[in-house]
Amino acid sequence: MAFISSGYNPEKPMEGRITDIGPRSFEDFYPPVIKRNKGKWDYHEILEPGILVHVAENGEKCFTVRCGAARLMSVSLIREACDIADKHCGGHLRWTTRNNIEFMVENEAAMKSLVADLKDRKFAGGSNKFPIGGTGAAISNMIHTQGWVHCHTPAMDASGPVKAVMDEVFDYFQSMKLPAPIRLALACCLNMCGAVHASDIGIVGIHRKPPIVDNEVLDNVCEIPLAVAACPTGAIKPTKTDFDGKKINSVSVNEDRCMYCGNCYTMCPALPLADYQGDGCVIMVGGKVSNRISMPKLAKVVVAYIPNEPPRWPTLTKAIKHIIEVYSKNAKKYERVGEWAERIGWEKFFELTGLEFTHHLIDDFRDPAYYTWRQSTQFKF
Repeated sequence: MAFISSGYNPEKPMEGRITDIGPRSFEDFYPPVIKRNKGKWDYHEILEPGILVHVAENGEKCFTVRCGAARLMSVSLIREACDIADKHCGGHLRWTTRNNIEFMVENEAAMKSLVADLKDRKFAGGSNKFPIGGTGAAISNMIHTQGWVHCHTPAMDASGPVKAVMDEVFDYFQSMKLPAPIRLALACCLNMCGAVHASDIGIVGIHRKPPIVDNEVLDNVCEIPLAVAACPTGAIKPTKTDFDGKKINSVSVNEDRCMYCGNCYTMCPALPLADYQGDGCVIMVGGKVSNRISMPKLAKVVVAYIPNEPPRWPTLTKAIKHIIEVYSKNAKKYERVGEWAERIGWEKFFELTGLEFTHHLIDDFRDPAYYTWRQSTQFKF
């Protein structure tokens, strides 16, 4: 075989290997205290919101300060974070999967100096550049998709409503007064690049109108078989139509089958889906990944439609904060949002939150609703 004739020896796969291709091992970037004590940690505590300490079996400590950050960051802010790490942490820092920045130091005095430095850093408008919080029974930093900034199929923005929602619930980010952690997430369309389906409260952008067929350019810019194949529900089929006195190749859309996912637009830019009147979002509640207390859960739609209201999305932010406040007032300690809703019953959830229950909330796409809501005769409409 060619790769053997070129000198590769399958008996010694590492022989002559060029090792500077690809990323370096993540272990090369451990802070020294973590490298020394990997696998030897005795316990950890949350000292205050956003500040943790891990204690090793030999007594060594690692203090971690967690700061909320944006998913899309400027180079200047990233450089500033690196400067902070150079100043306090020996050049070490890490980004979490929820877009937090974590700075790690080895003693309490260094931790206090780091915290004071972070609290002093402000944007020109007065807000915190590196807000500390998001640990324990708090709202952790919100994860999201790309939205209008960098995606071609979004039904709503991502960065804008996430900023608006986090501003509204910021007090819960910087405190630990909730019954349990709350994970917020936003996906700007049904393709859901974010973990919305497995978050306590999720926001999903939705289109409500089928794609518009631009017959003038479709056959010139699209591979029609690809557009047809891209549709998961078989709503698109090839056709011929009259345009400008000529028969041209095009497609037709069966609106009853369309689920407004935008896959066709991905393959064919002559099938635009975005619409400022039809686009908006839904709110989902009750998902989680953790298997503590109860098994992982998938979130359920509790608000069927909220329109896009840039730049601050007031209806959306008000609804999210209201759900959080009702949950905080009524849930037991350690009870996640979905666990609370299932304990009191989804009927009671809608009663307490004042949200309207409509037929739009019943999941009847392939299976009966009792698979995803209540599995008993006690479910009331």
